[in-house]
Amino acid sequence: MNGRIALSILMLVSLTACSSITNMLAGDKLDYKSATKAPSKKLEVPPDLSSLPKEDRYSIPERAGTTLSSYNQQRPVGAGEASSGLLPTVPDAHIERAGGQRWLVVNKKPEEIWSTIREFWQDSGFLIKTESQETGIMETDWAENRAKLPMDLIRETLGKVFDGLYSTGELDKFRTRIERTPEGNTEIYISHRGMVETYTNAQKDSTVWQPRPADPELEAEFLRRLLVRFGTEPGKAKTIVAAGSSTTGAAPAATASSKLVKSDSASYIELNDGFDRAWRRVGLALDRVGFTVEDRDRNQGIYFVRYVDPDAEANYKKQGFLSRIFGSEDKAKEAVQYRVLVKTQGPVTQVSVQTKDGVAENGQIGHNILNLLNEQLK
Repeated sequence: MNGRIALSILMLVSLTACSSITNMLAGDKLDYKSATKAPSKKLEVPPDLSSLPKEDRYSIPERAGTTLSSYNQQRPVGAGEASSGLLPTVPDAHIERAGGQRWLVVNKKPEEIWSTIREFWQDSGFLIKTESQETGIMETDWAENRAKLPMDLIRETLGKVFDGLYSTGELDKFRTRIERTPEGNTEIYISHRGMVETYTNAQKDSTVWQPRPADPELEAEFLRRLLVRFGTEPGKAKTIVAAGSSTTGAAPAATASSKLVKSDSASYIELNDGFDRAWRRVGLALDRVGFTVEDRDRNQGIYFVRYVDPDAEANYKKQGFLSRIFGSEDKAKEAVQYRVLVKTQGPVTQVSVQTKDGVAENGQIGHNILNLLNEQLK
């Protein structure tokens, strides 16, 4: 009996070791799991899908001949080979780059690829927190990269049952900003925001969630994966994202990226860029800081935004049951609307803050917003 027990334990350890080695060799460093449970939904047929496409690969025409050549002549071109729409392919998607900023360009309209982007984030382990096709913003919920957890013997053996006991102490969320170009194509920008759990005292019995810097490497990795989703071969996508295609040019290395100009009458950020590149950079800075972009007018160079404390939402998720009942999430999210104006002034572009009525905001709040943006634009 003891021999059988010892043999069983040995087999369990061997299987665990093999599984751990397999996981290590897999090489995937991203395995996200959302902090919120996905809502259960019944399987429904989309309203615009009346019937599934018929499979006519093996269909025989009514007046088919008795030879293969005559059958092929009567068979419709591409029959049975057309895409069902379940796996969209866009061979003309590509990456563009300006300095350290990358974005994806797809030769399709935003409404044609919106569902593909949503499915991409869901397949990556995220829940969609907010999405608005009117503003072109899609944002995930906070999620944890479970691939960062050490795959030791205990976790490998019991992790599937007690996986919630393990935590990396880090949370990530991503915002996807989708813009229509003047040519009718789509530009896709991905920005990252992170939180880290830190101890508040020497006894290490109390923690608080604090913002951590945005990770450009994570942004680039998800751009690469999205490029693959749109039909690019994985190896080629990796090379493209690593090198970038500098169709818009890179900023001179010796020139400062941004400069904060303070004045009693009108403070602003000065960028050594033309309007197009400045517009992209400001949009990415707004996403990374955590501003909610409610609308935008590219022709006028205006972002209509409201600001939400980036760690208020994450701390709310970590509160206890009673705190969440008696607390108010909406109260913590109350914010005033502002305008961020991007305007060309000769060879440079100025970024300023206005009230919702279009009056220059030169008070403390305006200075705070400019400081936040300048930190991202440097």
